[in-house]
Amino acid sequence: MTTGFFWDERCFWHAGGNYAFTLPIGGLVQPMAAGGLPESPETKRRLKNLMDVTGLTAELAAQGAAPAARDDLLRVHPASYLYEFQRLSDAGGGELGLRTPFARGGYEIAALSAGLTIAAVEQVWTGALTNAYALSRPPGHHCLPDFPNGFCLLANIAVAIETAKAKHGLGRVAVIDWDVHHGNGTEAIFYDRDDVLTISIHQEGNYPLNTGALADRGKGAGVGYNMNVPLPAGAGDSAYLAVTDQIVRPALDRFRPEMIVVACGFDAAAVDPLARMLVTASGFAQMTARIRDAAAAHCDGRLVLVHEGGYSEVYVPFCGHATIATLAGSAIAAPDPLAETLRVRQPGERFDAFLQAEVARMAKDLLG
Repeated sequence: MTTGFFWDERCFWHAGGNYAFTLPIGGLVQPMAAGGLPESPETKRRLKNLMDVTGLTAELAAQGAAPAARDDLLRVHPASYLYEFQRLSDAGGGELGLRTPFARGGYEIAALSAGLTIAAVEQVWTGALTNAYALSRPPGHHCLPDFPNGFCLLANIAVAIETAKAKHGLGRVAVIDWDVHHGNGTEAIFYDRDDVLTISIHQEGNYPLNTGALADRGKGAGVGYNMNVPLPAGAGDSAYLAVTDQIVRPALDRFRPEMIVVACGFDAAAVDPLARMLVTASGFAQMTARIRDAAAAHCDGRLVLVHEGGYSEVYVPFCGHATIATLAGSAIAAPDPLAETLRVRQPGERFDAFLQAEVARMAKDLLG
């Protein structure tokens, strides 16, 4: 098995914005000593550092990629949006949409982030790799065709899927989004399509506030091909694994994808500053193993994980390492330093019983 790892140091250089956490500076909002949005390069850089130190990187087919070509971006984003994005980028930076600041050269870095995802999908689909992980930054799953939001400037996964469809004949694709925030951009792009199954597992009412409802199932030809699984705060490993077993796997069995792509956010992790979901590094590894098994059953193992959110500089590296090691079938481990602490902070029996009942109810609603 050959696992690709796509990354580029320049993606860590994406920057910009006069923010204090998620609030624009001004009025009574004071600047922070370590200012800016919580979407910083450090979570990704520290993940790559940890992989280098343990030796995991050496077991992977680590490589870069060319930036996404404009023609590929145009498969999802209108020319007017790309023009304005590049104009502001060339002029020194700015902001489009909501919470998506960028500095000079931000357009080129975002195109590179999308290019890493394109290359990962392409090489897995064509058989050059068994599976792959794209350490993309800036992320993409919130980005609408003409409205970037939630730190996302280009729809990385959607662009990669559309490019592989146009150039390489990719057919049915399942996108599983376990980032803690609803994947509203990916959902919107494929909402009326039956060739792309989108499943978003997210903390209910987190971000965006007005999307991600269980009842949002798609429209036209896409009815039934969009699934939202909103979970209450504090759900923990057992709820996420129940969703994977009772909703995601049956949906994949029914859809029979030719490729699976995971929007792999680590902000459902237990100590993330933007969420309260209590998933552990072991939980992410177990979800990865289940999806890897589903890919083996349906599409010759063709599976790509694309990095999205995750804002704990300390914990994201351990969650990511566990995930990538599982994807690659590697024996190299980075022991979770919070394992014992988080074990006793998982949901109690009464709350867990409630969660299991909620998952069963949603499974019935979504799958019949």
